[in-house]
Amino acid sequence: MTEKAKESICVVVSDPQVSYLLERILRGAGYTVSLANDAASGLRLLERASPSLAIVADRLNDGDGLGLARDVLERNPALPVVLYAAQETTDMLRRALRTGVVEVLCPPLRTEDILSAIQACLETAQKRKERVVVEAKRVTASLQRRVDELETLTRVGRSITSSLDLDSVLSAVVDAAVELTGAEEGSLLLVDEATGELYMRAARNFNEEFVRTFRLPIKDSLAGSVIRTGQPVLLDEKTPQKIKTSYLVQSLLYVPLQIQGHIFGVLGVDNRHSRMPFTDYHVKVISAMADYAVIAIENARLYSHTAIERNKLETILTRVEDGVIVFDQEGRLVLVNQAVRSAFNLDEATLTGKPVLDVFNQPDLVELINARGKSISNRTEIPLEDGRVLSGQLTPIPDVGSAIVLHDITYLKKLDRIKSDFVSTVSHDLRSPLTAILGYVELIERAGPVNDLQRDFIMRVQTSVHNITNLVDDLLNLGRIEAGFDTRKEVVQLDKILQYSIDGFKKRIADKNQQLLIELPPEMPSLFGNPVQLRQMVDNLIDNAVKYTPNGGVIHLHGEINRSQLILQVSDTGIGIPPLDLPYIFDKFYRASNASSEINGTGLGLAIVKSIVENHQGRIWVESTPGQGTTFTVVLPLAEEQKDQG
Repeated sequence: MTEKAKESICVVVSDPQVSYLLERILRGAGYTVSLANDAASGLRLLERASPSLAIVADRLNDGDGLGLARDVLERNPALPVVLYAAQETTDMLRRALRTGVVEVLCPPLRTEDILSAIQACLETAQKRKERVVVEAKRVTASLQRRVDELETLTRVGRSITSSLDLDSVLSAVVDAAVELTGAEEGSLLLVDEATGELYMRAARNFNEEFVRTFRLPIKDSLAGSVIRTGQPVLLDEKTPQKIKTSYLVQSLLYVPLQIQGHIFGVLGVDNRHSRMPFTDYHVKVISAMADYAVIAIENARLYSHTAIERNKLETILTRVEDGVIVFDQEGRLVLVNQAVRSAFNLDEATLTGKPVLDVFNQPDLVELINARGKSISNRTEIPLEDGRVLSGQLTPIPDVGSAIVLHDITYLKKLDRIKSDFVSTVSHDLRSPLTAILGYVELIERAGPVNDLQRDFIMRVQTSVHNITNLVDDLLNLGRIEAGFDTRKEVVQLDKILQYSIDGFKKRIADKNQQLLIELPPEMPSLFGNPVQLRQMVDNLIDNAVKYTPNGGVIHLHGEINRSQLILQVSDTGIGIPPLDLPYIFDKFYRASNASSEINGTGLGLAIVKSIVENHQGRIWVESTPGQGTTFTVVLPLAEEQKDQG
C-alpha cells in the first residue's frame, strides 16, 4: 500500500461530472475518497469519516458550500478545506479566505493542478500538526514540571504536618529546594545565638565533616547580608564569587528564614560547576520552601515548649501531697496522681480512660462524683480505711470535665476533737463556781443594806455570770452534738416546733416593733430527728434574725417542699454580713466584723445550728448583702428519706 492510500479525502460536490472527475483523479493517485452531493449528507460524512482533507463545492443543491466549509472548520479547525468554484470571482475568493479555505480549484480541472494543490495542502497541514505536537509537548513538559513542583511542595508540607523530627523535616526541605531548582547543592543555615555565627543545620551534597565544622560569620558574608537586610541574594555566572565556604560558585541563591519580622537563618542553593543561572521564579520557589522550614522549626519549638510545660505540670501533680483526680465529661479518668493512688491503695496500672466509678468505690467520694452539677455543695469529707480523713472539693472545668482535689485534714480533725474535749471539760468544771458566784451575789442584799452604786455592781456581776453561763451551756450543747450524745430520733412535726419557737420570740419581736412574716406549706410533712436539737436550731436562727435586725425591720420565715426534702429559710432585713466574713460565719466563736459589741452573743449559735443540720443529714448555707439583710437556708430530708439513710 502506498503512502497516499493512507490519506482520506471527502468530496462534497453536487455536480455529478465534477464529482466523478475528482474521484477518478484522486483514486488514481492512491487516495481514499468518500463522496456526498449535498450539505447535510456532507456534514454527516465529514463528522463520521474524519478525513485528512475536504473538497467542498461553492454551490450545493441544499445550500451554500462556504457555509458548509464554515461549519466544518468550526468543528475541526485543523482540517484543510479546498473550495471548488465553478466561476472564480474576487468576491468569492475574499469570502473563501475569510472562511478559512486553504485552496481554491476552478475549471478547467487538470490532473496535475488538482494533485499538486492537494499535496501542498496535506503537507502544510502535516507541518501544522507537527508544530502543534511540538508545542503540546513543550506545554505538557512545562505543566509536568509544575505538577512535579506541586507534588514536591505537597510532599514537604505533608512531612511537616506528619512528623515532629526536625532533622528529617529540614533535610526534606533542603532536598526539595535542590530538586525544584536543579541545583547541585543546598544548605540551611541557622544563627547560633551563643556565638552569633551561622551553622549548617541541614545540607544536600556537602561533605559530612564540612557540614559538622561549618561556621560562617554574619558580618562580611552573603548569607549574613540576608540576615541583616531580610532580602534574598541572587548570583549568576556573570558574577561568580568565592564565598566564605572557600570554593568558587557559578550561581547561588539565598533567601531568609523569618517569623514575625525576626530573621534567624538562611536557605540556599548553589551550583559549583554548572553555569545554569537561578531566576526570579527560583527565588519564589525557594522562598516557599523557606516558609515550610520556618513552620517546621516553629512547630518543633512549640512542641518542645509544650512538652516541657506538660512535664512540669505532671511532675507537680505527681509530687504534690494533695490528691488530684481529673475526669472528662463522659466520666473517664484523665489524671490520677500518686497521692490518690497511695490513699486508695491503687496499683501502678494505667488508669487513663477508665470510668471513674469503676476505679473508686468509696461512698462519700462516689456521692461527690455523682452530684457534679446537681448539688449546691461541692465539698465532702472522705474517711479512709487507715483512719485518715480527706477533704474533697470538686471543681467543674469547662470543655474538660471535672477535677477533685483531696486534702488530708486528719490533723485538723484531731485538733478539733482535742479542742472540743477541752471545751467540754472546762465548761463542765465552770458550772459549779458560776452557780456559787451567782448564789452569793444574790445573798449580798439579804446580808445588809447596799447603796445604789453597789446595787449597780451587783447587777453587772449577775449579767456577766448569766452570759458566761449561757456560753457554758452553748459549749456543752455543741460538745454533746459533736460527740454524738443524745442520738435519739423520732418522727417530728416541724410545724409544732416552729410554732413553739415563734411563741417564745413574740415579746422580743413586739418590743422591737418588728414584723414577722410566716409562709409555710398548709400541711407540713414530718421529719425524722431529735426534737430538742431541731428546737435549738430554729431558736438560734430566729434569735439571730431578731438580734441583728433593727427596730421596725422584717423577719420572714419561709418553708417549702421540694421532692423528698424540706427547705426552710429565715430571712431578715438586718445589718447583713460582709463578704469577707461569710466563709467563717459557721465557725466556733466567730462573729461578723460589723456586729456591735452591745449585742450579746457567744459566737456559738450558728456553729450549733450547722452541727445540728449535719447531724440530720442536711445542708445549710447563707446569703447576705451588707445593709440589706441575710437569708439562712436549711435543707433537711423528709422522714422516709432520713430513715432510709439511717
